[in-house]
Amino acid sequence: MKIKARQKIASSCSAIIIKVGTRLLTNTAYIPPLVAQISEIRRRVKKVLLVSSGAVGLGMKAIGLSKRPGALSDIQALAAVGQSRLMSLYDAECAKHGFHAGQLLLTAADINDKERHLNVMNCISSLWTMNVLPVINENDSVSVDELKFGDNDCLAALIAVMMKAELTVLLTGVDGLHTSEGGRLIERVSCVEEISSEIAGMASNTDDKNFSTGGMASKIRAAEIVTSAGEYLWIADGRDASVLSKIMSGEDVGTLFVPSREKQLESRKRWLGFFSKTYGKILVDEGAVAALVEKGKSLLPSGVKSVSGNFKRGDAVSICSTNGQLIGKGLANYPSNELALIAGKKTSQIVSALGYEGDHEAIHRDKLVITAAKRRS
Repeated sequence: MKIKARQKIASSCSAIIIKVGTRLLTNTAYIPPLVAQISEIRRRVKKVLLVSSGAVGLGMKAIGLSKRPGALSDIQALAAVGQSRLMSLYDAECAKHGFHAGQLLLTAADINDKERHLNVMNCISSLWTMNVLPVINENDSVSVDELKFGDNDCLAALIAVMMKAELTVLLTGVDGLHTSEGGRLIERVSCVEEISSEIAGMASNTDDKNFSTGGMASKIRAAEIVTSAGEYLWIADGRDASVLSKIMSGEDVGTLFVPSREKQLESRKRWLGFFSKTYGKILVDEGAVAALVEKGKSLLPSGVKSVSGNFKRGDAVSICSTNGQLIGKGLANYPSNELALIAGKKTSQIVSALGYEGDHEAIHRDKLVITAAKRRS
């Protein structure tokens, strides 16, 4: 299964998202071999996109700082200094291989607003048509907490979902996910078919906060996003100058996360599940979680524990387990006040609670997207 999965995705993917982190880019000598590998991939796969950190790190080097500042305004200023330097390096290297790099700086609002979301998609598609390598980074110079993705691992995952990229590669400073003992890395996990609680527990934050943010925990979250959309995510050691070539050959490097669903998620459900604004939250019991995640059922009022927020019929709402884990999103068949009245009730009790015969489902499965990977306790 491990070898077949690697060879299958390496040979069949038509779009690839590659993310490289700040720690790898602190040495700008890393960029030429990275672009050379990307150039080789582009001979086989025309749709390649690079999500690149590094603006803040290059800004720090330009200013002469050894430690990442804590103040948001300082980080924004460093990003402004470093971003132009970063892009000039990329474009110069791309030119050596006969193509250009095109910059997109994004905030969460750019992909969560439907019109701007479509604009970003169209821009990326046009860059691919023009044989340009899109290079995306979070717009750190203007981002504030409510506009941030959290980290570029999450940004790469969401771009992959947006563009239906079959493979996302996260290049990092370790050779994949490892089992650990007493704080020591023991054995590399070659392939993950289910993001269990045990797998999630292997994640740890980065050990170098001076230059970077994120860590393995953010990569596991990115894997949950990508695999729940029906695509693959590969964590690999970016310090290996030929790692992308090895990936494209299907070699056993890094850690490959395989999709949690058999088919790629359709476009309409991608928007609902990953980008739509929600207007409330529905907590559901364990039986409902199992029915939704394992069996693909609709959400019935009997499985609803509580309702929060103020939403109308047809609004998008978050669906969470009682311990707060996000299960997915859906379009509500009832406004929040009415759903609260029938929470926990059987279908036969809806008329007496509301005074009319409403829908049997709180959220129908056709208007519901499960975004949580299947997990065992």
